[in-house]
Amino acid sequence: MADEPAETPPEDAPHEDGPALPDGPPRAGIAAVLGAPNAGKSTLVNRLTGAKVSIVSNKPQTTRFRIRAIITEGRSQVVLTDTPGIFAPKRRLDRAMVAAAWGGAQDADMAMLVVDARAGVTDPLRAIVKKLAKGAPPLWLVLNKTDLFDTKRLLPLTAELNEMLSFQETFMVSAETGDGVDRLRTQLCEAMPQGPWLFPEDELSDVPDRMLAAEIVREQILRQTHEEVPHHATVETESWQERKDGSVRIDCTIYVGRASQKAILIGDKGSRIREIGQRARTELTKLLERPVHLFLNVKDRPGWDEERGRLRALGLEDLE
Repeated sequence: MADEPAETPPEDAPHEDGPALPDGPPRAGIAAVLGAPNAGKSTLVNRLTGAKVSIVSNKPQTTRFRIRAIITEGRSQVVLTDTPGIFAPKRRLDRAMVAAAWGGAQDADMAMLVVDARAGVTDPLRAIVKKLAKGAPPLWLVLNKTDLFDTKRLLPLTAELNEMLSFQETFMVSAETGDGVDRLRTQLCEAMPQGPWLFPEDELSDVPDRMLAAEIVREQILRQTHEEVPHHATVETESWQERKDGSVRIDCTIYVGRASQKAILIGDKGSRIREIGQRARTELTKLLERPVHLFLNVKDRPGWDEERGRLRALGLEDLE
């Protein structure tokens, strides 16, 4: 049953207006978004851009590759590089993800270190700060999730982090509620160097639609499964067919490491895979602004996270 595709019905989606036109000498630059897993980097990037460009879940290591999200506001364009959370890698996949994160910092005009204010200074954060101290672009500190934290403890935390590393600016935000994000966006736009824009003004991300579809499916896997399944699953868009009526047919394959994980993903009589497909199709219909016919297959492929071909399909570089 796992290899039989299941379609979810299409639905219409709203249309949003584009960004404002520039009104002076253009500014443009790249700002890397760094931090430990679960710091809220992708949620912050989505909030800053005003659109969903990165998938989000409450599980660490949700982002697996560098995603460039574009803020175009007034005369300024900020290219945010949403990077995977930096952690101690074990698999080839993990090593490629961490390399992508550090690569995002090296290519940037500036970097923002996003810190989960509730967690404070953890060992993973200390390791990141130690490496940044060896050389990094101009750094800003962004304390996130401040709406869930005793504000009396924010100043000591800020002082501790600034003793560990020199930050040009410090921001206290809640990416979830939007508190403090407008100020951060405004200052990001003002901080960009003068120069031509790097992307067209109506572009929000450099993620191809085929990869976006795979990521939206993976987001639902992260949200609807638990334990080992989310981090041992990957999704690839196998085919993309434009239809005469303006809709699109998307076929995705989900790879997992073991047959037991495949059974969990499929669920009782295919209930879970249908729910994953239904929710992913709804999200894609909104993002692509047209009807979507989504078909999902599940295959067990032991060791996929050590395969060079799978890493390339994810947009990651194999360093070995």
